Amino acid sequence: MTSPRESVMKGLEDVRPGLEDLYRDLHAHPELAYEEHRTAAEIARRAEAAGFEVTAGVGRTGVVALLRNGSGPTVLLRADMDALPVQEQTDLPYRSTVDGVMHACGHDMHTVCLLGALDLLARGRDQWSGTVLAVFQPAEELASGAAAMVDDGLYERFGRPDVTLGQHLAPIPAGWLGCHPGPAFAATDTIDVRLHGKGGHGSRPETTVDPVVMAAATVLRLQTVVSREVAAKDSAVVTVGSIHGGTKDNIIPDHVDLALNVRTFDPQVRARVLAAIERIIRAEAAAADAPREPELTERSSFPVLVNDEAAMARTKAAFEQAFPMVIDPGPVTGSEDFGHFGTAAGVPTVYWLFGGEDQERFVTAYTGGTFERDIPSNHSPTFAPLVQPTLDGGVTALVTAALAWLGPAS
Repeated sequence: MTSPRESVMKGLEDVRPGLEDLYRDLHAHPELAYEEHRTAAEIARRAEAAGFEVTAGVGRTGVVALLRNGSGPTVLLRADMDALPVQEQTDLPYRSTVDGVMHACGHDMHTVCLLGALDLLARGRDQWSGTVLAVFQPAEELASGAAAMVDDGLYERFGRPDVTLGQHLAPIPAGWLGCHPGPAFAATDTIDVRLHGKGGHGSRPETTVDPVVMAAATVLRLQTVVSREVAAKDSAVVTVGSIHGGTKDNIIPDHVDLALNVRTFDPQVRARVLAAIERIIRAEAAAADAPREPELTERSSFPVLVNDEAAMARTKAAFEQAFPMVIDPGPVTGSEDFGHFGTAAGVPTVYWLFGGEDQERFVTAYTGGTFERDIPSNHSPTFAPLVQPTLDGGVTALVTAALAWLGPAS
């Protein structure tokens, strides 16, 4: 007997060519956070053509597509749309045409997979009942897009879901899924720091307070936070991803700016790490006799994404019927604001990884100990997932997860 999932997925062959073309188009035309106007317009056009009620401009550039199909649960399916300020370094024929902007995290793939899933669910609506609430979210990379859509009345305007489902592309083999219950994606804090010195001529450093030296000492000392202040059983990452100061070789500047990124899973560890960072920054400034206190500004923050254990088990059981390989990748130190949708609604969050890498290449690199060197990861300028079977895997995962929660055909 054919299952509802198998019946719905029969339409994949018909929609596949259009999805492949759309993916290449979106990859070639990336848009940064809150600038996803072209992407949003294409989403709206295709979702309407599939029979969904579409509302654009939710949370600035977000799109909501709604399909009511009788009584039953409401299932939220989400894809993010924004690209990154990265200069693409691939030789793909459909590489980015926008200078300094690239889909280096797979959000273009997320978008196309969700559109494909919506098309199949609409075609196969005789196989299920309930409501599909599809959310195309802006500005995930700024950690603000999910909150922006919720604050713009997402649930008041379109209804509250019974579960929130989402996925993220990862450098694992296409056709594989990764599911981890409990804390699954790390909390992130992004902190901007300005260290103040006293500028002057490079030939007379004794008349200055050199913020470049102060910054160098601070960066090195910050590397001791994880190695000397976090227990080995706990997990944390402290990265100084940006340092800017000065204009010329013979001028000592009056300030240097640092940008810090912090990843943690435990609230107590997070508090300890953030306190240590502030203590070190202020102490290094005092040691250098800085004329002013350093300025610390939290620019963005992601909470820990926690997968509901029972909801993940239910979804994973459905995945195991559809996929030959479903792994537990453990907690991921990357971060996601998707959890805000479930938290705001007071319903379970289920978020998984789906693969986009060539299996033979992955296995060779992983078994040979060269995975980090040979397999480009998310945010890399050479990140280039396979178009297929990645798209088929992502569409199948979303349809499978949705049908695991939607009601039976009435």
